[in-house]
Amino acid sequence: MPTQENKSSATPQSTQQGFVYLPLIAGWLVPGAGHFVLRKWGRGALLAASILGMFLLGLAMQGKVYSSANEVLDFLCIIGDLGNGLLYFLSRAIGLGGEPEQVTTADWGTRFIVVAGLLNVIAAVDAHNLRTGRKAS
Repeated sequence: MPTQENKSSATPQSTQQGFVYLPLIAGWLVPGAGHFVLRKWGRGALLAASILGMFLLGLAMQGKVYSSANEVLDFLCIIGDLGNGLLYFLSRAIGLGGEPEQVTTADWGTRFIVVAGLLNVIAAVDAHNLRTGRKAS
């Protein structure tokens, strides 16, 4: 017969009060914020630094932030860019990441920006899984 201690440790964290999608939404909007909401300071800081660093390096290499799609691959890049959350909307609003000049690093910069968005989505889903108890911290 299971003891009371085993029963309490087996219950998922999803029974906690609050909006369970907050870490997911916060993590998508601001890199690392989903983990900050969960008080995972080290993990959140590492993710924020990595994603923000990749995004800024991509812009420094004159990478393109996609706003329209003419081909299928451009559409996939838009989805990757949207993963950056507020970084995407802010860069589009102030005109960063427009059409890249013909420099060697521009293509690498574009890929850095897309991968930063994909990493941000993975980090936001990770924060959501931590919140719902699907993943142990």
